[in-house]
Amino acid sequence: MELNTLTYLAICIFSCLLAGKLVKRIQLPNVTGYLVMGILIGPYVLNLVPADMVEKFGIISEMALGFIAFSIGAEFKLSYLKKVGKAPVVIAFTEALGGVLAVDLVLIAMGQDPAFSLCLGAIAAATAPAATLMVVKQYKAKGPVTQTLLPVVALDDAAALMAFGVSVAIAKAISSGEVDIAKTILDPLWEIGGAFVFGAVLGFFISLLVRYFHSRGNRLSIAIAGVFLCVGVCDMVGFSSLLACMMMSALFVNLSDESDKVFELVDRMTPPLFMLFFLLSGADLNLRIIPTVGVVGAIYVVMRMVGKVLGSAAGCKISHAEPVVSKWLGFTLIPQAGVAIGLSSVAMTVVPEHGPAIRAIILCGTVIYELTGPVITKIALTKAGEIKA
Repeated sequence: MELNTLTYLAICIFSCLLAGKLVKRIQLPNVTGYLVMGILIGPYVLNLVPADMVEKFGIISEMALGFIAFSIGAEFKLSYLKKVGKAPVVIAFTEALGGVLAVDLVLIAMGQDPAFSLCLGAIAAATAPAATLMVVKQYKAKGPVTQTLLPVVALDDAAALMAFGVSVAIAKAISSGEVDIAKTILDPLWEIGGAFVFGAVLGFFISLLVRYFHSRGNRLSIAIAGVFLCVGVCDMVGFSSLLACMMMSALFVNLSDESDKVFELVDRMTPPLFMLFFLLSGADLNLRIIPTVGVVGAIYVVMRMVGKVLGSAAGCKISHAEPVVSKWLGFTLIPQAGVAIGLSSVAMTVVPEHGPAIRAIILCGTVIYELTGPVITKIALTKAGEIKA
């Protein structure tokens, strides 16, 4: 008898609950358990959840990322931004640039094709906020590192898109001898600027609705509809849905006195969605790809981490952040997932001769970063004294 969609969803949620209990015994973050369980029951190991079903559940990932971005945007309260000043903006751009330069310089020094090196290095800027946010929420981390971390991962998406746009333009010029300056400027501007404007409009709109709808059910419905509308429209017109959802919640949290109550309702509704997101992310990871990437893949994985740590430290120094932030923040920026995979698809069209290699390396990096990133984040926040034993 063939199982139906709802049965598969139930299997996935029960598997997440089991994984969460098991990893707690060895003091690992829940998100690591969800990812590992996804790998085990996914199509590449036990095949309890087949590949066609994982693909069918793609909408769950889009929904989850929208709510993750919505939660992160809540950290952008004006009172907090006035207190921390320019530090998150400076650090977001220096850590992204650090990852790009570290990969670019080492690969070019090794004699790799410059266009290939630039495209691969550009993707190194991207950081996945989902795993980081889950670790912060699970352990209720508090302190200067956590306070700086959340705005940094929120801004990282914008920094990564800018770095990618510039790097790809240079790579195109090297490969073909031509460069479209207008496209290089306008594409990131449309994706980032459009996301900020559209997100701000939606944030203002839901802040008005909350004034007229007072029951918890109605307010939760407003938040859910806002996230769905934001993600859906962004997918249609080419805006960054992560940035738009962050901007929507950032404006909402500053305009509405009722925002805390709405975010509390959303936090109670989203745990099963986040569980499914990470389990399905794990199910989509093919461990067999790791041995295929060779020395270049290993260099990418290592040098991206080195660049993130050094770039973050440099940004902390420039912005006069606290010493504990400078020491540990970079280690919380390791996870990489959806945005990087999306950018690798674009890179395949820029340097098609290197496309399969870039795709394989990014997918391999995603496997390693998603499995190790949450653990490293937990260790860093514990060392910084922001996660209590």
